[in-house]
Amino acid sequence: MSRLHLHILGSGSKGNCALVEGPQGLIMIDNGLSRRETLKRMAELGLSADDVAALVITHEHGDHIKGLDVWCKHWHGPLFTSRDTLSCKENLAHLPVEEFDPGDTLPIAGIQVQTYSTSHDVINPVGYRFNALDDSIGFATDTGELSSKAIGTLKDCRVLALESNHDVTMLREGPYPRFLQERILSAKGHLSNNQAAEAARELVTDRTEQLIAMHISQDNNRPSLTVKSYANALDASLDDELGSSATRLQGPRKLSIRPASQYQPTTIQ
Repeated sequence: MSRLHLHILGSGSKGNCALVEGPQGLIMIDNGLSRRETLKRMAELGLSADDVAALVITHEHGDHIKGLDVWCKHWHGPLFTSRDTLSCKENLAHLPVEEFDPGDTLPIAGIQVQTYSTSHDVINPVGYRFNALDDSIGFATDTGELSSKAIGTLKDCRVLALESNHDVTMLREGPYPRFLQERILSAKGHLSNNQAAEAARELVTDRTEQLIAMHISQDNNRPSLTVKSYANALDASLDDELGSSATRLQGPRKLSIRPASQYQPTTIQ
């Protein structure tokens, strides 16, 4: 293996799970799908549960951990969470957890995993950057804002998976009650398309080859809107009229922009 790979099994409010493939196997990020669905989607990408070397959690909302208990009954690798993340979950208290503090760097399966604080309405939310093989993957979802520390950690990754949750106009004019709109729009909610695009201006460098829009709301967004927002911010060209993806040529390299799916697993090389 000459570089890291990111496998996204699902990203959105119906369940989140992704895997980083490195020199010593797979690191799973969150486990918000049923075991059956997780295994099914892994098989579609040619992946095996036997190769999952570790599991890291971003935070304790159900769409990120609802499959965790059943998964851990069949799998016995190390589970990593930020301090106190699972302490409020009585049904998960029996799980052996290796806790860390945001800002710690964890050596896991041949990968240096940098951790940083995110901003969400939970106990101790975190995001990750994975470094190995002179390569890097940045991962940021479920955050209402990105701190300077988060920006510094995520900048200059070859692959950047960055939340682009909602279009503000769609959210404001949509069916969600006002209190839920305010939660989503708050500093402890989710990044909007415009916020994500502004962050991408800082985070994307000539080294960045893949920018993936994550955790796209099915009610308050469209995948094409996320792509167009990123493309406008980064001076990229849409690959088709629908805005299903976009490309920016930058010297000998190119930047590819595309959305992650809630239901269709995909591998980012």
